[in-house]
This record gives sequence, C-alpha cells and structure tokens, in this order.
Amino acid sequence: MSNQSIGLTDTIHQYLVKVGVREHPLLARLRSETASMAEAVMQIAPEEGALLAMLVRLMDARRCIELGTFTGYSSLAVAMALPAEGRLVCCDASEEWTAVARRYWSEAGVADRIELRLGPALESLRALADERRTFDLAFVDADKANYVNYYEELLPMMRPGGVVAFDNVLWGGEVADQSVTNANVDAVRALNTLLASDERVDVSMVPIADGLTLARKR
Repeated sequence: MSNQSIGLTDTIHQYLVKVGVREHPLLARLRSETASMAEAVMQIAPEEGALLAMLVRLMDARRCIELGTFTGYSSLAVAMALPAEGRLVCCDASEEWTAVARRYWSEAGVADRIELRLGPALESLRALADERRTFDLAFVDADKANYVNYYEELLPMMRPGGVVAFDNVLWGGEVADQSVTNANVDAVRALNTLLASDERVDVSMVPIADGLTLARKR
C-alpha cells in the first residue's frame, strides 16, 4: 500500500477501463478507428474522457470549449454528457482529422450541440472573446508551445467557478527531469510553474493518462 499515485501497469490499466469507465460503444469504436492512425498517440485515454464527462455533469456545464479536437474522442464524450441545450465549441486546425470527429458527432446525434472552428486556436479564441462568449469548462490538448497563451486567453472567458483542464502536463514524466530540455517540455513546465502560484485559480494536477491539470477560476 502507498499514499502516492501509482504508475499503472498494462494489467491495472485494463482493469481500470473495464470496471472504472462506462465507455459508450461509439467512443470505443472511435478509439479503435483512431488506434490505426499514425497519430494515434494524440488520442486521450478512455478514463480521461470519462473524467471530462463527469466534470460536465458535476458542474452542470452548458457552455464548453476545447482546443485540439483531433478525431473527436474528448468532444464526443463531452457533447454526450451535455444537456440538449448545451453547446461545445471545438477549435482545431485539421479538416482531415475533424472529418472523422464529424462522422461520430452525427452518428451520436450531438452534431447540433457542437460548433467547429477550423484555424489557429489563438485566432479562434480572440474571435470568441470579441463575441463576448463565456464558458463553464475548457479542455486544452493543442500545441504545447501556446499553452500559456491559451490559458491567458481562456481565463477571462471562464465564468467564476469555471474549470480549464490542460492535458499532457506530465509529458511522459520528462517535466520532472531537469536534464531534459526541448520546446514541448519547456512549454509544459512554464504552464505548470505559472499555475502552481497563480492566485486567480485553484489547481489540482491529476495523475491520469499523461497528466491533467484542473484550474478552477476563483
């Protein structure tokens, strides 16, 4: 027994997904389809999708946004957890990858809840700010170089009590190894350092998948 978060073996992870995640058949099929792609590593873990869906329900979220949609696993999990009047804005630069997401949104009957904005995410965020859009929950899984920029753009648009969730904040454990220095690691470290002392938010880094930080706006 230990009071530290454990590293999951393949066996424990399989058990977690089996008994700890009620994965919708469409999500399972999307995960399987994406696994055959060269970029499959970009897909979030099923337990992470389940956590995002739980946050939507716990927060009674109605207005959500994600940066980095890829083939749509996180957006599908969030959209299916939203009430009928809920809305999700998806920002991504790839028409090819999001075409897969669109298929699954349509099949799940949630396409009317999702607004896809193609193009650089910072441009999309600034346009949304100009439109005076506000959000309850944000999920960020886009290019790491802009993580701090995304945070600064998103935070003013979050309602008090709203949550910004950042994926990949452990970056395979490399963030804790000071001998490792590259653009992605440095960018993630910069975000982690900022959030650790930012009095504008409450913070919890969750050791799920590749690390997920939840920043709740005060």
